[in-house]
Amino acid sequence: MTDLVAASGEATGESTTSTQAMPPIDGARPVEWAPREPAPKRHRTGLWVGVGVGALLLAAGAASTILIAPGTTIAGVPVGGLTPAAAAETVEAHLAGLQISLTDSAEDLVVTGSELGASIDAKALADAAYAEHPMWNVGAWLPEPIAADISLDPEVAHDTLRGLVPASYEDAIDAKVSFDAGSASYTTTPAVAGTGIDLDALTGAITEAMSDGAGTLEFSAAPAEAPAAVSDEEAAAVADQLNGMLAEIGFYVGDERTVPVSPAVAATWLDVVDTDGELTISADASAIQETVDTLASKVDRAPVDAKTIVNGSGTVLQELTAGVTGRTLGDTSTLASDFAAQLENGTAVQPVEVEEVAFKTTTLLRQIDVNLSTQVVSAIENGVVVDSWYVSSGVDGFNTHPGTYPIGWKTSSQNMGNRDLTKAPHYFQPDVKWVMYFNGDQALHGVYWHSNWGTRMSHGCVGMPEWRAQWLFNWTPQGVGVNVHY
Repeated sequence: MTDLVAASGEATGESTTSTQAMPPIDGARPVEWAPREPAPKRHRTGLWVGVGVGALLLAAGAASTILIAPGTTIAGVPVGGLTPAAAAETVEAHLAGLQISLTDSAEDLVVTGSELGASIDAKALADAAYAEHPMWNVGAWLPEPIAADISLDPEVAHDTLRGLVPASYEDAIDAKVSFDAGSASYTTTPAVAGTGIDLDALTGAITEAMSDGAGTLEFSAAPAEAPAAVSDEEAAAVADQLNGMLAEIGFYVGDERTVPVSPAVAATWLDVVDTDGELTISADASAIQETVDTLASKVDRAPVDAKTIVNGSGTVLQELTAGVTGRTLGDTSTLASDFAAQLENGTAVQPVEVEEVAFKTTTLLRQIDVNLSTQVVSAIENGVVVDSWYVSSGVDGFNTHPGTYPIGWKTSSQNMGNRDLTKAPHYFQPDVKWVMYFNGDQALHGVYWHSNWGTRMSHGCVGMPEWRAQWLFNWTPQGVGVNVHY
């Protein structure tokens, strides 16, 4: 109302003050204060509508940070707009409920993915899908389909399918390895293939159906060849390994196979075990222990003392007997179990512990004594005369020279002298036996052309009966001292 005025000093806001009459002015009618009209209330509908849309947008924006982008599929299953957890459940449920109609069977049969033990790593795939294609990233919308690996539990799948279509199943026979006593070696028995439903092909069909977004598929239940879990090649490889072990099996001291084990005995220790189609070698420690109990008598040995020939200066001229260290068997408390473990790992060489026993060395100082006065040769060992006999040394003009000499060149036979008797030394003696030179061309040797022992007869050599010369030749190595004296 335009003809109403507000009372002086009144606020322009809404008032509840009652109307009062004012005194008349100049006889006019009294002026009344009109009641103040309430101020119109502000309409806030637009504000509330704006707040609602904003909240929805905020909520949608927040949701977009936890959802997978539209158009995303995992293994053919749409998961756009879902959280990773919901996406994983959806994919798993689709796979579990997938229906497979088995054709080529006597009756109509249907089996589900769950009944075949079908599985997929849905959580990992969903997490990856969200990481690469979040809803908030518009550029990640409508991505390429995400492929997935689907697997069937062989035991569950075959049990289910065998129960539905038993006619399609015939068990395969694994190749085997066994010991043949006749050839003393391990031989094989060939595998025999069986029949069954091809799980690899079935898995591929399920994967393809899932990728196509299908909820059903058909698959032939006709029997397919099912190879044995252990093939001929696998059995042959184990047999070859065992036969290689038989060639070297035994208990070793160092590099020496001190106690070999025969193939027949080894075969009582070893067994080839087929565990779910994998061949392994098993060894019986208790059977091995029976051989371990006999080792001491086969391993222990007394030392063999060494015996050498030396000259007067102690130089070794010849080893008559090689020294051999003795030994006694050491600790065998874990030997059988240790060997069993070795054999199961393919090693047939089992070291044994021994304690060594040192050998002693005996030295024989050998010398030859030639007494020109008595025409006697003596073989002396460690100061003791072993044997002596008469000889024939050089005649006057061809004397055997006194002195101490080492035995030099030796020969079992040679011609001596000169076939041309007109030339020095004016004699020729063929096929002289057991010759040992000690001083130039003077030698100890056998004589077959006379037997006048004890008398000087030679051109400077020391002659003796051939059988004596042979004994002395064998007794005397090069380097033995010869003492020639009167």
